[in-house]
Amino acid sequence: MDNERIEERIVNNIRALALDMIKEAGNGHPGVVMSAAPLIYTLYAHHLNFDVKNPEYFNRDRFVLSCGHASALLYATLYMAGYDISLDDLKGFRKINSKMPGHPEIDVTPGVEMTTGPLGEGFASAVGIAMGEAKAAQELNDENNKIIDHYTYVLVSDGDLMEGVSYEAASLAGTLKLNKLIVLYDKNNVTLDHTTDITFDEDIRKRFEACNWNVIEVNDGDNVDKINNAIKEAKNSSKPSIIIVDTIIGKYSKYQGQNEAHGMKLDKEEITSIKEKLEVRDIPFTVSTEAIDYFRNLINNRCHHISEYYQEILDNIDSDKRKYLDYLMNKNKNIDISNFGGGINEKESPRDTSSKILNEMVKKHPYVIGGSADLFASTKTYINDGDDFSSKNYSGKNIFFGVREHAMGAIANGLAIYGYRPYISTFLAFSDYLRPSIRLAAIMNLPVVYIFSHDSISIGEDGPTHQPVEQLESLRIIPNLEVFRPADANEVIGSYKTIYEKPTGPAVIALSKNPLNVFETVNINNISDGGSIVKEYEREMDGILISSGEDVHLAIAVANNLKIKGIDLRVVSIPCINRFTKMDMKKYDEILPVEKKKIVISTEVEDAWHKIIYNKEYLITLDQFGLSGSQNDIYKNFGYDIDTLTAKVEELLK
Repeated sequence: MDNERIEERIVNNIRALALDMIKEAGNGHPGVVMSAAPLIYTLYAHHLNFDVKNPEYFNRDRFVLSCGHASALLYATLYMAGYDISLDDLKGFRKINSKMPGHPEIDVTPGVEMTTGPLGEGFASAVGIAMGEAKAAQELNDENNKIIDHYTYVLVSDGDLMEGVSYEAASLAGTLKLNKLIVLYDKNNVTLDHTTDITFDEDIRKRFEACNWNVIEVNDGDNVDKINNAIKEAKNSSKPSIIIVDTIIGKYSKYQGQNEAHGMKLDKEEITSIKEKLEVRDIPFTVSTEAIDYFRNLINNRCHHISEYYQEILDNIDSDKRKYLDYLMNKNKNIDISNFGGGINEKESPRDTSSKILNEMVKKHPYVIGGSADLFASTKTYINDGDDFSSKNYSGKNIFFGVREHAMGAIANGLAIYGYRPYISTFLAFSDYLRPSIRLAAIMNLPVVYIFSHDSISIGEDGPTHQPVEQLESLRIIPNLEVFRPADANEVIGSYKTIYEKPTGPAVIALSKNPLNVFETVNINNISDGGSIVKEYEREMDGILISSGEDVHLAIAVANNLKIKGIDLRVVSIPCINRFTKMDMKKYDEILPVEKKKIVISTEVEDAWHKIIYNKEYLITLDQFGLSGSQNDIYKNFGYDIDTLTAKVEELLK
């Protein structure tokens, strides 16, 4: 059988196997299976460098399935390529605890590089992976060894390119000239609801050319030779490339070319009809041995001994480069910052303390990298003498994401997937822009650190659009995301120490822009408990004031006022509510004894504090949006001036 005919057979076996999976599960997305199979086959057969026996081999090419609903297509291809996946695994598609979840999940299926499903996220995170490759290559490669030398490939759908995050990320990728990033666009002109003529009729070529991308078009989505040549051309470009491939959704089905093909139900008669057209056996999960052997031989001829050869390179590089690379390859991402020596003042802004910690940490640990969404001056996250990450210098420490918060979040996920320990920053109120990416980081357990400044209504004149009241609570409810709001420099140090001690997992640190007094009572090691006593009673405890962040200073001022009146109060700072509520119960009861009245003072919504205070009456919180005005006028308007707070607390203690 000639090459063209056998390759067609392999593609059709991938299609048939994926259709069997969807039929077995009772649901799925067969439309993209039929349209994009030649694209994914061509990539795996002729271009992607990988080792099925060693999927974690570091210099492998990365493939991200941004259109995660095409998971059956990916799983069928991985099986055919020889990964540690069985036919029984494929039969478990979309079943609980299966290696074949409904959308791809990292660390579940061998060969899957990231969790995808929300459209556009995979595209944007692939930009982060490509940035990681570019940085590592510049840091580690020399004349004798190309330690890092691989491509990042992405398969996207019409829906991926409709999502704004993909455009944000594409714009930055073009600016950075990430020429080892190659996107395959399955352009079938159909989404779930309708054909794209009523939703998406712009000129994609012009859009990406305007973003400084190399654009290649393939007018026949079934032509493996044309797709193959397009990928070859893309690999020789000095820019990132997008290959626009015209395909037909649901090809060979009764709904081909129609939106019904996206998630059509497959009955036995339809499967039989499609398989007849594909010329494959109409027996579920039956695959041509000839097709599998040919496919695997193609891969083996390119990739045999690829990881063994790489190990020889690793064994002969200098110790500093090996240490750097070991960190990227290691799943444990903890960093010890207990010896922070930046020095703190008696009174300083938490964002200034954060800046000192970051500058010291990044200079000691080159795999810590981050940036800002055009707010370096406000978030204080710029690394002095760290150089800027750009198309001329991929080893720079400072990433200028531009005003692209959502892309920044997704790109940080890509950097973390690659092995770096990224941090990103913007105003707390703007955290909403990158929430989908934060959620994915939490699902994937990625060690991304989110530094959000301007954490209170106290920022004043910028008004309610910039004054966060609900953001902290909305972030606290995301599973596997830790949220810290430190009250002074020592709590900032303790928060960073706690965050970076963890081997993995995302975290938020919310920072005030205002200079705050430093508490002598704070032990940075206690922040891992979530909170501690920052002001103690002197004679007899008449009650407890609870707060977080800069609001703790309001609570202390109230306690000082009431002490003059003979009311002795303890003040407890809780920078991380979720950690505090999981504290050892004996220790918890010592800090917050059940028999004492407890009052919360907080300039955020009340919800989070119900984990500690059950009676709403004892929550002095802000359950409405802020106002534009000076800090003092805003505090006075909402009852957060010290006199009003003192009167409220005194009344509640009676």
